[in-house]
Amino acid sequence: MQLVDFTTLTAACAELRATWLPSRLEQVYQRDRYTVQLGLRTLNQRGWLTLCWHPQAARLCLADSPPRSPDTFTFSQQLRHQLSGLALVRMPAIAAWERVIDLQFARRPEEPALWHVYVEVMGKYSNVILTNQDNLIVTAAHQVSQQQSRVRPIQTGQPYQPPPALLEASPSLTEPLNPWQERVSLIPGSLQRQLLQSYRGLSSPLAKALIEQAGLDTQQSTDGLSDRDWQSLFAVWQAWLKVLENEDFSPGWLTSGYTVLGWQAIKPAESVQTLLNAYYSDQFNRQEFNQIRQQLSQKLQHLLAKLRQKRQDFCDRLVQADQADQFREQADLLMAHLQLWLPGMQKITLNDFNTGQPLVLSLDPEKNAIQNAQSFYKRHQKLKRTRVNLEPFLVEVESEIAYLEQVEAAVQQCECYHSPIDFLNLTEIRDELIQQGYFPAPEHHSADPKAAESKPQFLRYATPSGLELWIGRNNRQNDQLTFRLAGDYDLWFHAQEIAGSHVLLRSPAGSQPEPADLQFAADFAAYYSRSRQSAQVPVVYTRPQHVYKPKGAKPGIAIYKHEQVIWGRPQVAQAVLDSDFKDR
Repeated sequence: MQLVDFTTLTAACAELRATWLPSRLEQVYQRDRYTVQLGLRTLNQRGWLTLCWHPQAARLCLADSPPRSPDTFTFSQQLRHQLSGLALVRMPAIAAWERVIDLQFARRPEEPALWHVYVEVMGKYSNVILTNQDNLIVTAAHQVSQQQSRVRPIQTGQPYQPPPALLEASPSLTEPLNPWQERVSLIPGSLQRQLLQSYRGLSSPLAKALIEQAGLDTQQSTDGLSDRDWQSLFAVWQAWLKVLENEDFSPGWLTSGYTVLGWQAIKPAESVQTLLNAYYSDQFNRQEFNQIRQQLSQKLQHLLAKLRQKRQDFCDRLVQADQADQFREQADLLMAHLQLWLPGMQKITLNDFNTGQPLVLSLDPEKNAIQNAQSFYKRHQKLKRTRVNLEPFLVEVESEIAYLEQVEAAVQQCECYHSPIDFLNLTEIRDELIQQGYFPAPEHHSADPKAAESKPQFLRYATPSGLELWIGRNNRQNDQLTFRLAGDYDLWFHAQEIAGSHVLLRSPAGSQPEPADLQFAADFAAYYSRSRQSAQVPVVYTRPQHVYKPKGAKPGIAIYKHEQVIWGRPQVAQAVLDSDFKDR
């Protein structure tokens, strides 16, 4: 993940100063343990300023509005209590070439600051610190004790101290070529490393961009540069400093990452704010997507393994219960031949009533014949009760397995992250499992009502005849697709007795889908099921009015009637998807 360096921070702050000062603070919301958002309002606009102190993604930029879930963090409550109603009037850097921005809050723009919010964008040492007008620390996102750092502790009630001064030289537009070249080439080494070690304000991506913009190799040794190479690199160096001085930035996307200088950009960005928000939102969504998917997969595998073992145990006990009538027949047989019993007998051979064949009965030598017969009757009654008691539990376990297999199929279909919709789909699955009690809620987690009310993001495809095919990506979407949005003339598809997505073929009133449309829908219903790897999968289809949800059933569970069967081909659907991906 690309870190926010001095150049990027300068570009972001330049935009904010131009359009958001002064602005009134209306709200404070903390999204997670590393991110707090300030709701700002000017005469013309409203927005959310994000302050993030994440070790790998510390930043200061405008971002999307926060979720509607409750904020339970103490840090945001303290900021809200102290800063509510005040105006953000100034946001200077605390010193030249420092990545620490001082957000100053006052009652009016012309008045002195009452509170300071220091945003320190310094990699793993990033922090956000609130101080009063006397520069005493009131609260901090991350407090540092004396035991953790003797150089710069950060604790409530202590004076705020800036980070230790940088030792490298400061870049300057007035520095001539020769002294600059001597400083960089003083110790022979790779060009990128020597730039980073010689001057402050540089990052690895920036040093690499400077060198590549000059047409040089980042790993080239300073000893091997010609005078022309030095002149070319110095010209790019001067161009970078002029961009900083004039605040003339050109945000854009690189093949991997972003730039605010415009160099080697493959696509321009609307602004630095949208660039940073899009990049880090995507990176965090991607990381959290992979983490949530792994957690859900492991949890579902564990739950299904336990339930399948429980089902097997129930089935074994039911097999034993099938022997109940045998014990009753053995008891009757023994009672009919009491005269053949002798004291101390451990076995007795009697002819079976039905077959006439000899049958060996095991006896307890401590009991007489009647007592042994009573034991057989008791075992008969116990096994009969076992069947009556176990059958409802077996039905419940099988229903639970079917539900979790349906969820597992939805998780397996979320193979990789492509867009925020993929992340939203996976969080919906997680929230559903939390609601059903299968998955523990993360710390400070609460379901976002806005997400529950949002329009479902179904998968949508066009059939050969141009009809729409809608596919649910999780149980919430499956239920909405089948029981809320389906029309009387639509057709509902699902893999037969196999966990998978609900598929809806949208048909205009009075029309009849072509056979190619039915086959297309069946192929995709088979592809979005647990039998994706099979050559052929039986798929049922029927009208939505013939699909029902059993009373008390879990999300995504449905029963149907008046169905017809068609064989779906998952490989054909895969070929269609691969072709669409190449066209993009």
